[in-house]
Amino acid sequence: MSVIAALLPTLVAIAILAALTVGILWGARTPSYLSPALAILRGAAQLAVISLVLGGIITNPLWVGAALLVMFTVASVTAARRLTWSWRRFAVVAATMAAGILVTLGVVFGTGAIEFSPRYALAVGGIVIGNSMTIATLAGRRFFEAVVEQWDQVEGWLALGATPRQATLFQARQAVHSALIPSTDQTKTTGLVTLPGAFVGAIFGGASPLEAGRFQVVVLASIMAAGSITAVALIRSLGNVKVRPAAP
Repeated sequence: MSVIAALLPTLVAIAILAALTVGILWGARTPSYLSPALAILRGAAQLAVISLVLGGIITNPLWVGAALLVMFTVASVTAARRLTWSWRRFAVVAATMAAGILVTLGVVFGTGAIEFSPRYALAVGGIVIGNSMTIATLAGRRFFEAVVEQWDQVEGWLALGATPRQATLFQARQAVHSALIPSTDQTKTTGLVTLPGAFVGAIFGGASPLEAGRFQVVVLASIMAAGSITAVALIRSLGNVKVRPAAP
């Protein structure tokens, strides 16, 4: 009962916030107005499970590696589904995300900027994987939307003899730029508008503000690098458009 009593304020706050979200979206007649609330409930359940699991594996390299693999697989599937699912699309998304993530983590741990230990590998790896998933989704969706909206231009370039990738070059560049805007703004406003989770978590974990800030800067740079590699590689892979695609 003591555990339930301790969690009661949290549960009440979550219930009120979820109800507020649904009420606002329903009042505005927004499609799928229940989706954000369901996402909150699903996220809470998943965090509860992962919190229990991580308590027993966070110092075990093999289990941490398995956890990161599961995170990466789920992230790749989620991004591929947002771009219209197919096994080929999943393979492209997974490969481009893996390129960005592996290069970035190789630099972070290879230079010694962050200690290569199971705990830090899980923390930094999870953050980079999650942000790479978001950037891949944004880049892919924006690319297909732009190609559909501007198909007359693309078709004109194709008629003039341009290759499919040349015909969609403008849309590809704009898609990469748009996908990186949230991460760029987050990085630019860190410390002025927001205190990121990695920074706050490091302080709560006992690190000094200076050490927490150093850790956060490395994380933000990792997100930008992994996201840039993922977005560019993904759009290059998707850019061979010969017929008007269906909007995702």
